[in-house]
Amino acid sequence: MVDGAVGIVLTIFIVNILYVAISTVRLLLTMKGYRYLAAFVSVIEMVVYVVALSLVLDNLNNIANVIAYAVGFGVGLFIGMKIEERLALGYITVNVITQQYNLDLPNQIRDLGYGVTSWLANGRDGERMMLEILTPRKNERKLYKEIVAIDEKAFIVTSEPKQIHGGFWVKSVRKRMK
Repeated sequence: MVDGAVGIVLTIFIVNILYVAISTVRLLLTMKGYRYLAAFVSVIEMVVYVVALSLVLDNLNNIANVIAYAVGFGVGLFIGMKIEERLALGYITVNVITQQYNLDLPNQIRDLGYGVTSWLANGRDGERMMLEILTPRKNERKLYKEIVAIDEKAFIVTSEPKQIHGGFWVKSVRKRMK
């Protein structure tokens, strides 16, 4: 009988990890605009959810089952975020502010395959160069390393654009980064 109870606890734990990981990925797909894929994933999510919930509701007499459900939820969220991190869907905009105004810096980054828009900015201590770079999210860490290798004191801020339309960036970045 103990083996059966442990089996139910482990099953609840594993099924809830699966459910929450799928749920997290589905939510992120929805936010990134992958509507059809998100809808398909939501069907799988609901099947897993019904199984997990029915296992818990059928076995509420054991507090370990409820704890397994709750811990599985937390672990599933973590795993879902890691999956999304690996998928790295969408694009990011990287804003770079350099301490010194260097006219060659945008070209150095362009030579690495990135689209760069640059302009003169004024900071507290004088002129700075401001760069705006669009890249697929999967290249984020690589781009950071390349920027720091060129200017180790660069100030870097990343954001995710909600929509991108037209311009050099969309066509060229997609071609270069494939």
